[in-house]
Amino acid sequence: MIKKLIRGGITILGVATGYGIYLLFRYFVDQTRLFGLDTLSDLRTDIIAVVFAVVFGLLFFLLTPRMIRRSSKIAKSVEAELRHVSGQDLLSGTLGLIVGLVIAFLISQAFAGIGNMYIKVALNIFVYILFGWLGVVVASKRGKEFIISLVNAQKTPNPPKPKRKAGDATPKILDTSVIIDGRIADVMKTGFIEGSIVIPEFVLVELRHIADSSDGLKRNRGRRGLDILKRIQTEYGIEIYNTNNEKALKDIPEVDVKLLKLAQIMNGKVVTNDFNLNKVALIKGVEALNINELANTLKPAVLPGEEMTLFPVKEGKENNQAVAYLDDGTMIVVEDGRKHIGKTIGVIVTSVLQTSAGRMIFVKPKS
Repeated sequence: MIKKLIRGGITILGVATGYGIYLLFRYFVDQTRLFGLDTLSDLRTDIIAVVFAVVFGLLFFLLTPRMIRRSSKIAKSVEAELRHVSGQDLLSGTLGLIVGLVIAFLISQAFAGIGNMYIKVALNIFVYILFGWLGVVVASKRGKEFIISLVNAQKTPNPPKPKRKAGDATPKILDTSVIIDGRIADVMKTGFIEGSIVIPEFVLVELRHIADSSDGLKRNRGRRGLDILKRIQTEYGIEIYNTNNEKALKDIPEVDVKLLKLAQIMNGKVVTNDFNLNKVALIKGVEALNINELANTLKPAVLPGEEMTLFPVKEGKENNQAVAYLDDGTMIVVEDGRKHIGKTIGVIVTSVLQTSAGRMIFVKPKS
Protein backbone atom coordinates (compact mmCIF):
# COMPACT_ATOMS: atom_id res chain seq x y z
CA MET A 1 0.00 0.00 0.00
CA ILE A 2 2.78 2.41 0.95
CA LYS A 3 4.69 1.63 -2.26
CA LYS A 4 1.56 2.37 -4.31
CA LEU A 5 1.11 5.71 -2.55
CA ILE A 6 4.78 6.58 -3.15
CA ARG A 7 4.45 5.61 -6.83
CA GLY A 8 1.32 7.73 -7.16
CA GLY A 9 3.03 10.71 -5.55
CA ILE A 10 6.06 10.39 -7.84
CA THR A 11 3.73 10.15 -10.86
CA ILE A 12 1.99 13.38 -9.82
CA LEU A 13 5.42 14.97 -9.41
CA GLY A 14 6.24 13.83 -12.98
CA VAL A 15 3.04 15.43 -14.29
CA ALA A 16 3.94 18.71 -12.55
CA THR A 17 7.48 18.50 -13.89
CA GLY A 18 6.20 17.94 -17.43
CA TYR A 19 3.89 20.94 -17.18
CA GLY A 20 6.74 23.09 -15.85
CA ILE A 21 8.96 22.05 -18.76
CA TYR A 22 6.08 22.92 -21.10
CA LEU A 23 5.94 26.42 -19.61
CA LEU A 24 9.68 26.86 -20.19
CA PHE A 25 9.27 25.57 -23.73
CA ARG A 26 6.35 27.96 -24.32
CA TYR A 27 8.38 30.89 -23.01
CA PHE A 28 11.27 29.98 -25.31
CA VAL A 29 8.92 29.75 -28.31
CA ASP A 30 7.27 33.10 -27.51
CA GLN A 31 10.66 34.81 -27.28
CA THR A 32 12.20 33.28 -30.41
CA ARG A 33 9.01 32.76 -32.50
CA LEU A 34 10.46 29.36 -33.43
CA PHE A 35 8.70 27.67 -36.44
CA GLY A 36 5.76 29.99 -35.98
CA LEU A 37 4.49 27.94 -33.04
CA ASP A 38 3.55 31.15 -31.21
CA THR A 39 0.56 31.43 -33.53
CA LEU A 40 -1.04 28.17 -32.39
CA SER A 41 -4.57 28.30 -31.02
CA ASP A 42 -5.30 27.91 -27.32
CA LEU A 43 -6.72 24.43 -27.89
CA ARG A 44 -3.55 23.18 -29.56
CA THR A 45 -1.31 24.67 -26.89
CA ASP A 46 -3.48 23.00 -24.25
CA ILE A 47 -3.06 19.70 -26.08
CA ILE A 48 0.73 20.17 -26.14
CA ALA A 49 0.68 20.94 -22.39
CA VAL A 50 -1.30 17.75 -21.72
CA VAL A 51 1.14 15.73 -23.86
CA PHE A 52 4.11 17.07 -21.86
CA ALA A 53 2.38 16.32 -18.57
CA VAL A 54 1.29 12.80 -19.62
CA VAL A 55 4.71 11.87 -21.06
CA PHE A 56 6.62 12.94 -17.97
CA GLY A 57 4.00 11.45 -15.64
CA LEU A 58 4.27 8.11 -17.47
CA LEU A 59 8.09 8.36 -17.43
CA PHE A 60 8.18 8.98 -13.68
CA PHE A 61 5.67 6.13 -13.15
CA LEU A 62 7.87 3.65 -15.03
CA LEU A 63 11.07 4.83 -13.35
CA THR A 64 9.64 4.79 -9.81
CA PRO A 65 11.02 1.33 -8.79
CA ARG A 66 14.51 2.26 -9.99
CA MET A 67 14.29 5.68 -8.30
CA ILE A 68 13.24 4.05 -5.01
CA ARG A 69 16.14 1.57 -5.14
CA ARG A 70 18.59 4.34 -6.00
CA SER A 71 17.23 6.60 -3.25
CA SER A 72 17.54 3.76 -0.74
CA LYS A 73 21.22 3.26 -1.67
CA ILE A 74 21.88 6.99 -1.40
CA ALA A 75 20.15 7.13 1.99
CA LYS A 76 22.24 4.23 3.30
CA SER A 77 25.41 5.85 1.97
CA VAL A 78 24.56 9.16 3.65
CA GLU A 79 23.76 7.34 6.90
CA ALA A 80 27.12 5.52 6.78
CA GLU A 81 28.96 8.80 6.21
CA LEU A 82 27.10 10.51 9.06
CA ARG A 83 28.23 7.77 11.47
CA HIS A 84 31.79 9.02 11.04
CA VAL A 85 30.81 12.66 11.62
CA SER A 86 31.06 13.86 15.21
CA GLY A 87 28.23 15.74 16.87
CA GLN A 88 30.35 18.89 16.98
CA ASP A 89 30.98 18.75 13.21
CA LEU A 90 27.27 18.23 12.56
CA LEU A 91 26.26 21.09 14.85
CA SER A 92 28.83 23.53 13.45
CA GLY A 93 27.92 22.56 9.86
CA THR A 94 24.21 23.11 10.53
CA LEU A 95 24.83 26.52 12.10
CA GLY A 96 27.08 27.46 9.18
CA LEU A 97 24.36 26.43 6.70
CA ILE A 98 21.78 28.60 8.49
CA VAL A 99 24.11 31.62 8.52
CA GLY A 100 24.97 31.08 4.83
CA LEU A 101 21.27 30.92 3.85
CA VAL A 102 20.52 34.09 5.82
CA ILE A 103 23.34 35.92 4.00
CA ALA A 104 22.04 34.54 0.67
CA PHE A 105 18.54 35.83 1.48
CA LEU A 106 19.88 39.33 2.13
CA ILE A 107 21.88 39.32 -1.10
CA SER A 108 18.93 37.98 -3.13
CA GLN A 109 16.96 41.14 -2.27
CA ALA A 110 19.22 42.97 -4.71
CA PHE A 111 17.72 40.90 -7.55
CA ALA A 112 14.15 42.05 -6.86
CA GLY A 113 14.37 44.72 -9.58
CA ILE A 114 15.21 42.26 -12.35
CA GLY A 115 12.23 42.05 -14.70
CA ASN A 116 12.96 38.64 -16.21
CA MET A 117 11.58 36.08 -13.78
CA TYR A 118 13.72 33.19 -15.06
CA ILE A 119 16.99 35.07 -14.74
CA LYS A 120 15.99 36.19 -11.25
CA VAL A 121 15.16 32.62 -10.18
CA ALA A 122 18.45 31.31 -11.63
CA LEU A 123 20.46 33.98 -9.78
CA ASN A 124 18.64 33.25 -6.52
CA ILE A 125 19.30 29.52 -6.82
CA PHE A 126 23.00 30.15 -7.53
CA VAL A 127 23.39 32.54 -4.56
CA TYR A 128 21.61 30.20 -2.11
CA ILE A 129 23.69 27.19 -3.19
CA LEU A 130 26.97 29.15 -3.08
CA PHE A 131 26.54 30.75 0.34
CA GLY A 132 24.96 27.63 1.86
CA TRP A 133 28.00 25.60 0.75
CA LEU A 134 30.45 28.26 1.98
CA GLY A 135 28.67 28.39 5.35
CA VAL A 136 28.99 24.62 5.84
CA VAL A 137 32.66 24.52 4.76
CA VAL A 138 33.82 27.47 6.87
CA ALA A 139 31.85 26.38 9.96
CA SER A 140 33.12 22.79 9.73
CA LYS A 141 36.74 23.95 9.68
CA ARG A 142 36.67 26.82 12.16
CA GLY A 143 33.43 26.38 14.11
CA LYS A 144 34.79 23.41 16.08
CA GLU A 145 37.22 25.63 18.01
CA PHE A 146 34.39 27.97 18.99
CA ILE A 147 32.20 25.06 20.20
CA ILE A 148 35.07 23.54 22.23
CA SER A 149 35.79 26.82 24.01
CA LEU A 150 32.05 27.37 24.61
CA VAL A 151 31.59 23.88 26.11
CA ASN A 152 34.67 24.24 28.31
CA ALA A 153 33.43 27.62 29.54
CA GLN A 154 30.03 26.14 30.45
CA LYS A 155 31.62 23.24 32.34
CA THR A 156 33.61 25.57 34.59
CA PRO A 157 31.32 26.32 37.60
CA ASN A 158 32.99 29.55 38.69
CA PRO A 159 35.41 30.52 35.94
CA PRO A 160 38.08 33.02 37.00
CA LYS A 161 38.68 36.10 34.95
CA PRO A 162 41.08 34.95 32.24
CA LYS A 163 44.21 36.92 31.61
CA ARG A 164 44.35 35.49 28.10
CA LYS A 165 41.87 33.90 25.76
CA ALA A 166 41.55 30.10 25.99
CA GLY A 167 41.63 29.87 22.21
CA ASP A 168 45.13 31.41 22.18
CA ALA A 169 46.63 28.40 23.99
CA THR A 170 48.00 25.43 22.06
CA PRO A 171 45.83 22.27 22.15
CA LYS A 172 47.29 19.54 24.38
CA ILE A 173 46.96 16.01 22.94
CA LEU A 174 47.19 13.23 25.55
CA ASP A 175 48.71 9.87 24.69
CA THR A 176 47.86 6.48 26.21
CA SER A 177 50.82 6.33 28.61
CA VAL A 178 50.12 9.66 30.29
CA ILE A 179 46.43 8.79 30.78
CA ILE A 180 47.26 5.44 32.40
CA ASP A 181 49.95 7.11 34.56
CA GLY A 182 47.26 9.36 36.08
CA ARG A 183 49.46 12.24 37.23
CA ILE A 184 48.11 14.41 34.40
CA ALA A 185 44.85 14.80 36.35
CA ASP A 186 46.73 16.30 39.33
CA VAL A 187 48.77 18.55 37.02
CA MET A 188 45.56 19.83 35.41
CA LYS A 189 44.12 20.46 38.87
CA THR A 190 46.95 22.92 39.58
CA GLY A 191 46.02 24.96 36.49
CA PHE A 192 49.45 24.80 34.85
CA ILE A 193 48.06 23.35 31.59
CA GLU A 194 46.17 25.83 29.39
CA GLY A 195 44.12 25.33 26.27
CA SER A 196 41.80 22.55 25.13
CA ILE A 197 42.58 18.97 26.13
CA VAL A 198 42.26 16.60 23.16
CA ILE A 199 41.94 12.80 23.29
CA PRO A 200 42.23 11.25 19.80
CA GLU A 201 39.66 8.54 19.16
CA PHE A 202 42.37 5.99 18.33
CA VAL A 203 43.89 6.54 21.81
CA LEU A 204 40.49 5.80 23.35
CA VAL A 205 40.28 2.62 21.23
CA GLU A 206 43.75 1.56 22.41
CA LEU A 207 42.77 2.15 26.04
CA ARG A 208 39.68 -0.02 25.56
CA HIS A 209 41.77 -2.82 24.04
CA ILE A 210 44.19 -2.67 26.98
CA ALA A 211 41.26 -2.75 29.43
CA ASP A 212 39.91 -5.87 27.66
CA SER A 213 43.30 -7.63 27.64
CA SER A 214 43.58 -11.20 28.92
CA ASP A 215 46.73 -10.15 30.82
CA GLY A 216 45.70 -9.11 34.34
CA LEU A 217 48.35 -6.38 34.68
CA LYS A 218 47.47 -4.81 31.33
CA ARG A 219 43.76 -5.04 32.09
CA ASN A 220 44.19 -3.18 35.39
CA ARG A 221 46.30 -0.50 33.69
CA GLY A 222 43.68 -0.03 30.97
CA ARG A 223 40.84 0.25 33.47
CA ARG A 224 42.84 2.75 35.51
CA GLY A 225 43.35 4.79 32.33
CA LEU A 226 39.61 4.81 31.61
CA ASP A 227 38.89 5.91 35.20
CA ILE A 228 41.42 8.76 34.90
CA LEU A 229 39.89 9.76 31.56
CA LYS A 230 36.41 9.85 33.09
CA ARG A 231 37.71 11.99 35.96
CA ILE A 232 39.35 14.48 33.59
CA GLN A 233 36.23 14.66 31.42
CA THR A 234 33.97 15.24 34.42
CA GLU A 235 36.11 17.87 36.13
CA TYR A 236 37.73 19.75 33.27
CA GLY A 237 36.07 18.80 29.98
CA ILE A 238 37.92 17.16 27.11
CA GLU A 239 37.35 16.70 23.40
CA ILE A 240 37.23 13.19 21.97
CA TYR A 241 38.67 14.03 18.55
CA ASN A 242 37.15 12.01 15.70
CA THR A 243 40.01 11.25 13.31
CA ASN A 244 37.97 9.33 10.71
CA ASN A 245 37.78 12.44 8.52
CA GLU A 246 41.57 12.99 8.62
CA LYS A 247 42.72 11.32 5.39
CA ALA A 248 46.38 11.78 6.38
CA LEU A 249 45.88 9.41 9.36
CA LYS A 250 43.97 6.57 7.68
CA ASP A 251 47.03 4.81 6.24
CA ILE A 252 49.14 5.08 9.43
CA PRO A 253 48.90 1.88 11.53
CA GLU A 254 51.02 2.88 14.56
CA VAL A 255 49.31 4.88 17.31
CA ASP A 256 52.43 6.91 18.21
CA VAL A 257 53.01 7.97 14.59
CA LYS A 258 49.32 8.90 14.28
CA LEU A 259 49.61 10.96 17.45
CA LEU A 260 52.55 12.98 16.12
CA LYS A 261 50.85 13.50 12.73
CA LEU A 262 47.68 14.73 14.45
CA ALA A 263 49.78 17.16 16.53
CA GLN A 264 51.22 18.56 13.29
CA ILE A 265 47.74 18.89 11.76
CA MET A 266 46.28 20.62 14.85
CA ASN A 267 49.46 22.59 15.59
CA GLY A 268 49.29 21.14 19.10
CA LYS A 269 51.59 19.62 21.73
CA VAL A 270 51.76 15.97 22.76
CA VAL A 271 51.57 15.25 26.49
CA THR A 272 53.31 11.97 27.35
CA ASN A 273 55.63 10.15 29.73
CA ASP A 274 56.96 7.81 27.04
CA PHE A 275 60.70 8.47 26.74
CA ASN A 276 60.96 7.09 23.19
CA LEU A 277 57.90 9.00 21.96
CA ASN A 278 59.42 12.17 23.41
CA LYS A 279 62.61 11.61 21.36
CA VAL A 280 60.72 10.84 18.14
CA ALA A 281 58.61 13.98 18.66
CA LEU A 282 61.79 16.07 18.78
CA ILE A 283 62.96 14.50 15.50
CA LYS A 284 59.59 15.18 13.86
CA GLY A 285 59.59 18.79 15.07
CA VAL A 286 56.58 18.28 17.35
CA GLU A 287 56.60 19.84 20.81
CA ALA A 288 56.18 17.29 23.61
CA LEU A 289 55.43 17.82 27.29
CA ASN A 290 56.97 14.97 29.30
CA ILE A 291 55.34 14.37 32.68
CA ASN A 292 58.43 12.48 33.89
CA GLU A 293 60.64 15.46 33.08
CA LEU A 294 58.26 17.71 35.00
CA ALA A 295 58.30 15.37 38.02
CA ASN A 296 62.11 15.11 37.97
CA THR A 297 62.44 18.87 37.70
CA LEU A 298 60.26 19.39 40.76
CA LYS A 299 62.19 16.96 42.93
CA PRO A 300 64.26 18.56 45.71
CA ALA A 301 67.76 19.42 44.50
CA VAL A 302 70.63 17.31 45.79
CA LEU A 303 74.08 18.88 45.54
CA PRO A 304 77.50 17.23 45.64
CA GLY A 305 78.94 17.44 49.15
CA GLU A 306 75.56 17.10 50.90
CA GLU A 307 75.24 14.55 53.67
CA MET A 308 72.30 12.15 54.05
CA THR A 309 71.31 8.96 55.82
CA LEU A 310 70.51 5.87 53.74
CA PHE A 311 69.56 2.21 54.05
CA PRO A 312 71.20 0.19 51.21
CA VAL A 313 68.94 -2.68 50.18
CA LYS A 314 70.76 -4.60 47.44
CA GLU A 315 73.98 -4.99 45.48
CA GLY A 316 74.82 -2.71 42.57
CA LYS A 317 75.91 -3.60 39.03
CA GLU A 318 79.55 -2.69 39.54
CA ASN A 319 81.95 -4.33 41.97
CA ASN A 320 81.46 -3.39 45.63
CA GLN A 321 78.46 -1.12 44.91
CA ALA A 322 75.18 -1.03 46.83
CA VAL A 323 71.80 0.49 45.91
CA ALA A 324 69.41 2.52 48.06
CA TYR A 325 66.22 4.47 47.29
CA LEU A 326 64.74 7.77 48.44
CA ASP A 327 61.07 8.03 49.43
CA ASP A 328 60.18 9.34 45.95
CA GLY A 329 61.81 6.32 44.29
CA THR A 330 65.06 7.98 43.22
CA MET A 331 67.85 5.40 42.97
CA ILE A 332 71.09 6.07 44.87
CA VAL A 333 74.29 4.20 44.06
CA VAL A 334 76.57 3.76 47.10
CA GLU A 335 80.23 3.30 46.15
CA ASP A 336 82.04 0.81 48.40
CA GLY A 337 78.69 0.13 50.05
CA ARG A 338 78.23 -3.62 49.59
CA LYS A 339 79.37 -4.36 53.12
CA HIS A 340 76.76 -1.89 54.45
CA ILE A 341 73.71 -3.59 52.88
CA GLY A 342 70.95 -3.88 55.47
CA LYS A 343 72.42 -1.14 57.67
CA THR A 344 71.61 2.53 58.11
CA ILE A 345 74.67 4.60 57.21
CA GLY A 346 75.65 8.20 56.69
CA VAL A 347 76.84 9.12 53.16
CA ILE A 348 78.17 12.10 51.20
CA VAL A 349 76.84 12.95 47.73
CA THR A 350 79.58 12.79 45.09
CA SER A 351 77.61 13.44 41.87
CA VAL A 352 74.09 13.65 40.43
CA LEU A 353 73.07 12.36 36.97
CA GLN A 354 69.86 13.93 35.60
CA THR A 355 68.20 12.48 32.46
CA SER A 356 64.73 12.47 30.89
CA ALA A 357 64.31 8.91 32.16
CA GLY A 358 65.00 9.87 35.76
CA ARG A 359 67.63 10.97 38.25
CA MET A 360 70.50 8.93 39.70
CA ILE A 361 72.58 9.99 42.72
CA PHE A 362 76.05 8.67 43.48
CA VAL A 363 77.29 8.71 47.09
CA LYS A 364 80.07 7.28 49.24
CA PRO A 365 80.01 6.32 52.94
CA LYS A 366 81.36 8.88 55.38
CA SER A 367 84.79 7.89 56.55
